[in-house]
Amino acid sequence: MAKPWPVTLREDTSAGAVVLRPLRRRDATEWSRLRAENAAWLERWEATAPGANRYIASTFGEYVRSLSAQARAGTSLPFGVELDGALVGQLTVSSITWGSMCSASIGYWVSESVAGRGVIPTGVAMAIDYAFFLGLHRIEINIRPENKPSLRVVEKLGLRDEGVRERFLHIQGQWRDHRTFAVTREEVPEGLLARWQRLRDAP
Repeated sequence: MAKPWPVTLREDTSAGAVVLRPLRRRDATEWSRLRAENAAWLERWEATAPGANRYIASTFGEYVRSLSAQARAGTSLPFGVELDGALVGQLTVSSITWGSMCSASIGYWVSESVAGRGVIPTGVAMAIDYAFFLGLHRIEINIRPENKPSLRVVEKLGLRDEGVRERFLHIQGQWRDHRTFAVTREEVPEGLLARWQRLRDAP
C-alpha cells in the first residue's frame, strides 16, 4: 500500500470538483481571509480549551507543520477542502486510535458561501472511505444539537444517531452537549461515497 500521507482525494460533483488535500504554507493568505470572512458563521461551533495553559501556533506555517507532524505520526488526516481549485474549508480525521478500537472522529468547517451545495458531505464521505481503506473500523462526528447545518450533513450521509453526550466539548467558555453520529465499515460495504451519491441522485 502507498504511504497513507500525504494524499489527495477528488470527486467531481454538480457543484464542481471537490478536493481534499494537505494544507500548504502558501495557503496562509487565503486561509486567513476565509476565517476572517466567516468568523460569525464558525466561531459559535468551534472547540476551545479551558484555562490559559495551552499551546497555540504563532504562525500559519507553524500550524501547517504541526498538522503535518500529526499526519506523519498517524494520529490525524488534516485536509484542506477545495471547490474547483479554491480553498473553501478544512476537514480533519482526528483522534485516530488503532489496536482493538480502530476508530477516529471527523471535524470540519466550510465557508458559508458554499454551504448547502454538497461540498462537505462529499468531503466527509471521501475521508471516511479513505479511513476505512487504511484499516479503521468506526468513524464518528460530534455535533452540537443547535448546529443545524452540520446536522444536515450527517442526515444527508445517513449516519447513525448514537444520542447525546452531555458536556462533551468545551466551546465558547462552556462545556457543551453534543450529539454523536457514527458509521462502521460493515454499514457501508460499497463505500460511503457511493451511498451518498445514490441518496443525492435519488428522485
